[in-house]
Amino acid sequence: MTPADLSTTVLRAVRRAVDEDALRAPVPARVRVERTRPGGRGDYASAVALQLAGPAARPAREVAEILRERMAGAPGIGRVEITGPGFLNFTLDASADADAHRALLRRVREQGLRYGHGDALAGAPLQLSHAREIRAAVTADAVRRLVRAQGAPVRISCDGADEASDPDWARLGITADAHGRPPTPLTEIRPVPAGATAGELLGRLGPDATRWGLLRPAGHDRARLGDDLLVQGEGNPLFLVRYAHSRTHALSRGAERLGFTAARDEVSAEAFEEPAASALLAVIADHPAVLAAAAHHRAPDRLARHLEAVAHAFLDFHDAASPLPAGDEKPSAAHRTRLALAEAAGTVLAGGLSLLGISAPPYL
Repeated sequence: MTPADLSTTVLRAVRRAVDEDALRAPVPARVRVERTRPGGRGDYASAVALQLAGPAARPAREVAEILRERMAGAPGIGRVEITGPGFLNFTLDASADADAHRALLRRVREQGLRYGHGDALAGAPLQLSHAREIRAAVTADAVRRLVRAQGAPVRISCDGADEASDPDWARLGITADAHGRPPTPLTEIRPVPAGATAGELLGRLGPDATRWGLLRPAGHDRARLGDDLLVQGEGNPLFLVRYAHSRTHALSRGAERLGFTAARDEVSAEAFEEPAASALLAVIADHPAVLAAAAHHRAPDRLARHLEAVAHAFLDFHDAASPLPAGDEKPSAAHRTRLALAEAAGTVLAGGLSLLGISAPPYL
């Protein structure tokens, strides 16, 4: 069970309690669940009962008990406990969790770079508009990629003249469907300007670092476009993400030399129980929700930060439980399962970078 699945299960319990008139409170749009902190109980916790206590005019622990009764026996949940003033604590069913992890890896493998794409925004065409300024143009291009990945047709208009005649903009992959301000309703893309031209940025940084530097900060923050974007070290998030991606390919090549491949459906449940593997599985499972939110809010910076989280989780996993056997050790089911997880991480990193318009080379 992923965090998103658990959130949906808790939300269903709230809705059921309201429908049965056991709880008189507005049903929230979503329920937040978080990993339990060290020393806490269970795998995940939620404060939803505390949030509903006021509107329901009932003690939080009483609300929590109402919800616990309606979650007992839910698929994927082994135990629900109430702690403190009314926190719900969830211990997942290990066997169901392993099945969910198998299904997740299968889904990533089958969907490839389109993993996380969906139809959350399917419907009326979206018209984006941006000024003739390089950060606005790159952001609009990334938003178009994200929104299209969620099923919406998109058109972009640039307030200025045709940038197709500018080879520097073309090198950054920027195109527009129209120029000037169309009469239809617009979504304006207006981040803080870069303070430099496309030619200046390309001359110093090249296309990939330029795009990352313009997209990584939130639109209301100034973009930091120094030469640190080119540093090959962990302090450079772009390098970290691309390095993690290249390591996943290196693992696959190493496994091929040793004569084994990643597990498909017959995977080792024990390998999923390793803490570093669980953390990596969690961020991979979060990927579709991150893509949907980044598209909905027109915020490619959310995807960039998520890719950093995936890279960190993968490198921690790689250091804690290498997919490759050491010395004379024979490849086991656990190694094949870890390799499948590493390859899934590589797929997420490559697909995410592609949506940002940034290359993901298999070698660095």
